[in-house]
Amino acid sequence: MNAPAPIPDAVADFKVRQWPQARRESELTAADAERRFQLCRTPYTAEAREHAMSDMARTRKQLATLPQRTGGVWS
Repeated sequence: MNAPAPIPDAVADFKVRQWPQARRESELTAADAERRFQLCRTPYTAEAREHAMSDMARTRKQLATLPQRTGGVWS
């Protein structure tokens, strides 16, 4: 079975522009927190790692409260 083809950047950008502003901001904050978490690997950066984890949890909670789109082509 073949892997699905990657989505072109222009299509991905168009899809993201259709999201509400609150979701775009939450997704961006979650992605930034995830990158910061991955950078904090030493004992010296434990506090920064904890902050990144709290940011990830907060944005996931915000994303969970946003209404999800139902239906579509595949449903």
